[in-house]
Amino acid sequence: MIAIIDYGAGNIRNVLRALKKLDYDAEITADPEAIHRAAAVILPGVGAAADTVNGLKERGLDDLVRRLIEDDRPFMGVCVGLQVLFESTEEGGDEPCLGVLPGKVVRFPTEPGLKVPHIGWNQVSQHAESPVFSGIPDDTYFYFVHSYYVVPQDRRIIAGTTDYSVEFTSAILRGNLFATQFHPEKSGDLGLKVYDNFLKATIGHHSRH
Repeated sequence: MIAIIDYGAGNIRNVLRALKKLDYDAEITADPEAIHRAAAVILPGVGAAADTVNGLKERGLDDLVRRLIEDDRPFMGVCVGLQVLFESTEEGGDEPCLGVLPGKVVRFPTEPGLKVPHIGWNQVSQHAESPVFSGIPDDTYFYFVHSYYVVPQDRRIIAGTTDYSVEFTSAILRGNLFATQFHPEKSGDLGLKVYDNFLKATIGHHSRH
């Protein structure tokens, strides 16, 4: 089973629909035991990073997320699910995040003509040779909705970058941890392929097959 972590945010059913379309056995859950037993775990995100961290803490899931990643279990973060993995975010001041990865989350610069949030399709330049990108051309367009982006301290984990006034990290990869700033579930067939590639690379097969 693929566990999609339910920490109280809306819009995570889109991820469930994407995985069901790919014929994976997936469920939305806040049950720590079910999440721990899962073959792979996905942390989707919408809204503010601090709210996501608080939602995880309230459900006793923050330490579980840290432990899963520390143990190199298959784990994928999406949008805010990427941002909360770092140490802190500028959103709402200097709010602490989960601190799994060294680095911070910063806001896009205030510039004349630059619309923030960054909403819509933009290209992802691949910086890693990985099965996650199998069959996905470099500079493929994916769908974004965000005002903040991650600045990893360890540049070796940067798997993809995107240009929006600045070049920002749009995907990270370390062992069985993969996370994207873009929304694969809103990015058409190639977005679905990102999920499928990640799961095939980490759990090795379709969980229904």
